[in-house]
Amino acid sequence: MPLIKSISGIRGTLGDVPGQDLTDQDVAAFVSGFARLLQEKGWGDKVVVGRDARPSGPRFAAIIAKQLGAAGLKIVDLGLATTPSVELAVYDLGAAGGIVITASHNPLEWNALKFLNHQGEFLSAEDGARLLELAFSGPESSQLSVQTESLDYAPKHIASVLSQPLVNREAIARKRFRVVVDGINSIGGLVMPELLRQLGAGEVIEINCEPNGSFAHNPEPLEANLRQLKEKVKESQADLGLAVDPDVDRLVFVDERGEMFGEEYTLVAVADYIFSNYQPGEYEKTAVSNLSSSRALADVAARYGGQYFPAAVGELNVVEKMKEVKAAIGGEGNGGVIYPPLHYGRDSLIGASLFLSGLAISNMKASAWRASLPEYYMVKDKIALSQGLDLKAILAAVKNEYKGERITDIDGVKIDWPEAWVHLRASNTEPIIRIYAEAKTEVAAAEKVEAVKKIILANIKQ
Repeated sequence: MPLIKSISGIRGTLGDVPGQDLTDQDVAAFVSGFARLLQEKGWGDKVVVGRDARPSGPRFAAIIAKQLGAAGLKIVDLGLATTPSVELAVYDLGAAGGIVITASHNPLEWNALKFLNHQGEFLSAEDGARLLELAFSGPESSQLSVQTESLDYAPKHIASVLSQPLVNREAIARKRFRVVVDGINSIGGLVMPELLRQLGAGEVIEINCEPNGSFAHNPEPLEANLRQLKEKVKESQADLGLAVDPDVDRLVFVDERGEMFGEEYTLVAVADYIFSNYQPGEYEKTAVSNLSSSRALADVAARYGGQYFPAAVGELNVVEKMKEVKAAIGGEGNGGVIYPPLHYGRDSLIGASLFLSGLAISNMKASAWRASLPEYYMVKDKIALSQGLDLKAILAAVKNEYKGERITDIDGVKIDWPEAWVHLRASNTEPIIRIYAEAKTEVAAAEKVEAVKKIILANIKQ
């Protein structure tokens, strides 16, 4: 599978074929380019590095240390750390930037590098493009000394979450929630149970929480991969189940019946809690999500007299829109919650804390809270992209087919109807076209997906 290079980083399957696999040489080249970018920007001389529990992580961390040291940069090594912890640490420590070694939800044979700026946020499109230019170009520095400081940032991250005014530890502690945690054998298996205990959960039941990188199932926190969690919730008569991805920026819940709360509804429920307790101030009563996220977020914002704004897919785009409209809450429908009072990054720790606060105050079970939210059904599908495929022609064909409908094309093509929508776009992380649709019934959403797939496949065969 071809190596994926983008403004947000580099991602690929492990191997030793340059341009095809994610090789040690690719890692070294991109880190060297990142070091030169930081020096151009003048953001400082310190870089925060963290990784998920994949077995390839320590090897890449050693390469990163060598390259940063060769450029005369100092390293703050967080070791096993969540992506949001690295983001917070960059800002808190006044670092020049950060690198997270994680392929997020991708399977074990993948790994990746995520690059952060001096604010602990993903690089801007301009800076990301410059990094792509600098990788594989320019002479290497002859400096070889490496100055490294090791730091466990998880306690500071948890303390920052617990200090947020809307995190209601007293209400959570009164409920004595019994919670099952699936940590997918990565860093989430350490930080999420500890967070829950400090929040006051009555009992934390751990599954797949040993951070050995041997994922117990496909690491994407989707229903198909969470059968064990669902069964454990029912078996233990828990109030809630919780799952994260390997770098802990995606969060999903299972209700007390062992049924999925819905990854799209993590953000929707958190927004419901925030807007119901909204106080005027630095942030507006406004929500932002990407074009592929549920319309339920817009409905919840409207329920409380607030506003909703869409953004192109990608955390960077969502964050830029949130800053523009001063949104109080935002994120992505994949279970990513961005809470600006803490930081501008998807963060499962603050997401879980706000969710449990809302659940505790509501005096409802998780299933009842879910039933109180606007009801939509989403169907997600994909089509593999073959090399040399003319994606622009495919998108143009779809736009032409639906030219009488409301179309948004800031990121792929999205067609909106009064009771439904369908969105197709090229993935940022895999060589596929993603096709998402949402409607008031699952059948209606599936029909939208199939109609678009038929158009795409017809054009692929031409």
